Amino acid sequence: MTENILARNNVRVFGEGSRTMVFAHGFGCDQHMWRWVSSAFENDFRVVLFDYVGSGKSDRRAYSAERYGSLGGYAQDLLDVCAALEVKDAVFVGHSVSGMIGALASIREPERFSDLIMVCPSPRYINDAPNYVGGFERAEIEGLLDMMEQNYLGWASFLAPVVMKNADRPELAQELEDSFCSTDPKTARLFAEVTFFSDNRADLPRVKTPSLIIQCSDDAIAPVDVGEYLFQHLAGSSLRIIAATGHCPHLSHPEETVAVIQEYLAARPQVEIEKPFW
Repeated sequence: MTENILARNNVRVFGEGSRTMVFAHGFGCDQHMWRWVSSAFENDFRVVLFDYVGSGKSDRRAYSAERYGSLGGYAQDLLDVCAALEVKDAVFVGHSVSGMIGALASIREPERFSDLIMVCPSPRYINDAPNYVGGFERAEIEGLLDMMEQNYLGWASFLAPVVMKNADRPELAQELEDSFCSTDPKTARLFAEVTFFSDNRADLPRVKTPSLIIQCSDDAIAPVDVGEYLFQHLAGSSLRIIAATGHCPHLSHPEETVAVIQEYLAARPQVEIEKPFW
């Protein structure tokens, strides 16, 4: 069973530390997106990278629209990987929708995680007037989903530079566009629907794991208001608004992203691991 999960989710483990750090990618991405950040922690952590089923080099035969029809299915992928590797008290680092996926996983099995580090997270992407700004009107999301269905390559070409920003470095948007295009369009559309129609605001009070919210100064997908909302509703959370722009600072501004994570962890109490699980 363990080998099946590790193959299913294309799990890669490296590093020298006694504690574990698990990186989880966002919608339309894969574990390769973490390469500039994860390598900075390999001397101090056992680093775990994986792909959600349907993404990257995961076993796409394992994809089920029923299981992955909610973020709970992706949270179960994360927990399955943690169980297969006997992970306990790990630092979880999740990009975008993986911030909420990690939060859901921590509610189910809090012993797995000592900290949640959320990079550009959002509990809801759609505005809910008058008290919540998510960044999009529902009609805008529906329009993007329609575009995915009618012209997937055109959708990828349109959305990638909007997400990435940093127009002076077009290679970044190209990498994201290539990642979008490497995913089965039908699977990608279902993941997009699950992501952008999710509403996890009611789950936030149930999260007991300390968290760091990293929000970019200019992000079309998760504006600063979203980070401030999370900070107000997640007990034991810290908020850092960084100078980086766009929705993927781990690609566009990895040094700043690494520095903020390191600063946060240096200020946190150290978790004692009685004996390694590997």
